[in-house]
Amino acid sequence: MWAELVANTARNCVMEFRYLSRQEAHSIDAGVAVVVDVMRAYATAAWAFHLGARRIILSDDVEQAVLIASTIEGSLLFRDGEPDDRFDLHNSPHQLKSLDVADRTIVQKTTAGTMGATAARGADHLFCAGYPTARATSDQVSALNPELVTFVVTGSNGTAEEDLSCAELIAARIAGVDPDATEFVERARQSTAAARLAAGVAAGYAGVAAEDVELCLQVDRFDFAMRASEVDVGLVLAATV
Repeated sequence: MWAELVANTARNCVMEFRYLSRQEAHSIDAGVAVVVDVMRAYATAAWAFHLGARRIILSDDVEQAVLIASTIEGSLLFRDGEPDDRFDLHNSPHQLKSLDVADRTIVQKTTAGTMGATAARGADHLFCAGYPTARATSDQVSALNPELVTFVVTGSNGTAEEDLSCAELIAARIAGVDPDATEFVERARQSTAAARLAAGVAAGYAGVAAEDVELCLQVDRFDFAMRASEVDVGLVLAATV
């Protein structure tokens, strides 16, 4: 229902939305792109900025991330997947809250989120988002008055319900439709990714906390968006208001 309404509204505003997987994101060579990873890359990143992190360098390779961090004094390394002693955190927003990140540079590598961002780096304006920064992201994209907004749905080959639902909420807001976020969040809460995180908690995995899902689903928790740009060290994410 919402997808059709948003599409019709966008056409009336001479605006187009498209949705790509992270594998397709390499085709982006201009315009505005919003890379969505709800569970958990961009909730973790948002919490890092809220707690005072200076910048986040996004990497698509574990060894490259380790190398970059080795050249920046005081930097921290974040990743998902199997525990790795070289990394300071394993992509858990709840675990991050007990880590001192104030004024630190973070180098982050995840399976979906950072891979999607580095693939989409050809965009003129590149945002990374999840539910905690949804409103700020839609506001900043709207201010650019784009003709085309490309959403990169990073999970499950572009079909991840948690990422797609968040992308559709942001698109609705950009188009001037402001739906109740409840049904979008519920889709994410019932997603395969949420179930996988719960299973990880039950199995005692070190890199996941029971609170992670709800932290990832806090809609509009922060008043900043996260915008990525190319600098000398690579693709760098910053909080923007």
